Amino acid sequence: MINEPLVDVRDMHMAHIMYRREIGLAPALIRDVADGDVKRAATVADHLQIVDNSLHHHHVAEDKHVWPRLVERVGAEAEPVVRVLEEQHRAIDALLDEVRAGLARWRGTADAPRGEALADAMARLHERLVEHLANEEDLALPLIEKHITAAEWGQMLADSAGDVAHEQMPLIFGMMAYEADPDTVRDIIAQMPPEVSGVIGDLAPQSYAAHAQRVYGTATPARIGVRGEVA
Repeated sequence: MINEPLVDVRDMHMAHIMYRREIGLAPALIRDVADGDVKRAATVADHLQIVDNSLHHHHVAEDKHVWPRLVERVGAEAEPVVRVLEEQHRAIDALLDEVRAGLARWRGTADAPRGEALADAMARLHERLVEHLANEEDLALPLIEKHITAAEWGQMLADSAGDVAHEQMPLIFGMMAYEADPDTVRDIIAQMPPEVSGVIGDLAPQSYAAHAQRVYGTATPARIGVRGEVA
């Protein structure tokens, strides 16, 4: 029996929507770069590296902080769930490696065939990620809400920040909050340390809007909804 406050997992849903949206939009974003336009390719590649870095650290933190605790506390009910999610993490890691290699080859040349190969890898990553995130939401989050404390979740979130530069924090949170309802955003910000919440709350929406304008040509890129596909 856990006698500490349990986790609020709404921030996980916010992160998942961000990954679905940003990676789902990526293939078209890459294909729209004109052959040889290295300046535009660098803008797109920088954006995708931010998303990649966030997703990588998100999964590493889950593997370290969440899955072992679920197996320890829940036992037989959690073991097959964790096994599937860990296998999916490994498959996604392999696709991320392919994407990183493709980005490195494409960003300096904006070569159209390399861009097409990268866009294809991104589409496959999105397909695998959508399946994984649905499994995580349907199978793991109900267990997490009952067996992981708010303090433990905080450890996971701190690790998931990884090597994200401090000045990028408002952008990352702005990406997460873009499709979230205002009450959820307010509650998540209220759980942050005061020195973080003030900066995040003030800068996140503007930071993502300015970033989206550079990347997508609009401050309001396509929304996907809670479990939907990019339109």
